[in-house]
Amino acid sequence: MTTENTPLRGRVCLVAGATRGAGRAIAVQLGTAGATVYVTGRTTRDRISEVGRSTETIEETAELVTAAGGEGVAVPTDHLEPDQVRALVERIDRDHGRLDVLVNDVWGGEHLIKFGDRFWDTDLAGGLRMLELGVRTHLITARLAVPLLVRHPGGLHIEVTDGTAAYNGTRFRENVFYDLAKNAPIRMAFGLAEDLKEAGCTAVALTPGWLRSEQMLDHFGVTEENWRDAVAQLPDFASSESPVYVGRAVAALAADPGRARWNGQSLSSGQLAKEYGFTDADGSRPDAWGYIIAKETDPAVSVDDYR
Repeated sequence: MTTENTPLRGRVCLVAGATRGAGRAIAVQLGTAGATVYVTGRTTRDRISEVGRSTETIEETAELVTAAGGEGVAVPTDHLEPDQVRALVERIDRDHGRLDVLVNDVWGGEHLIKFGDRFWDTDLAGGLRMLELGVRTHLITARLAVPLLVRHPGGLHIEVTDGTAAYNGTRFRENVFYDLAKNAPIRMAFGLAEDLKEAGCTAVALTPGWLRSEQMLDHFGVTEENWRDAVAQLPDFASSESPVYVGRAVAALAADPGRARWNGQSLSSGQLAKEYGFTDADGSRPDAWGYIIAKETDPAVSVDDYR
């Protein structure tokens, strides 16, 4: 394959939280661009995490990366355990002596969310666990992996979250703990950007739109092939996107020599699609956040204008 087709050949990436959903797709798209991608998660072929899904494993993600043209390396890791994360980073250092892209996508808290519950009715243990999974893991991973990232100028750190700074900063995400968990990565990227720019590196926050993850498709009882059948249940689902879309956003950022212009910013897959010209797997270019915001002021707005 040509360098044009594999612009990330020779780059070393870590996608923390790559068992399924956005993380898996990001890893595969980095592999498609030729990168070596270390993928982590807690669900393996021998063990299932608290998420409770056995249908996707970290080993399978690594195999998909390799099949896409990169080199996938599965490293089962609990990112709440600093010793495990430290061992992961040390392994990458031994193998390659560098880290070019760090994607902080650890989550796994969907089963804890109860949207609409008042704060004082929310299960405290579940809420605190949500913050552990969505915030503490990100802090541990960044703190232990960034020293390897900054060893060479040009490194890229991506904090994956749900929602942009513009949206989350002015709207309540229906659950205090979830709101905190999804705003924290945005602030992390903003803060890290200040330190990383001194090392010639870049930090951004990135959100997909309404993600058609494996879990979301199961919720609606559809597949990626017939997902539009769910629009009859919920019309706004027409604004959704496949995980491939945010994966292509990350690959485009990683391949852009001028990515430092995004340093500290909160970005979305739809926004970057317009900038870099990529599409979703079906050739469309959805902008779910644009649609959601537009509908707040004009309920009659057509979702077709945001695909």
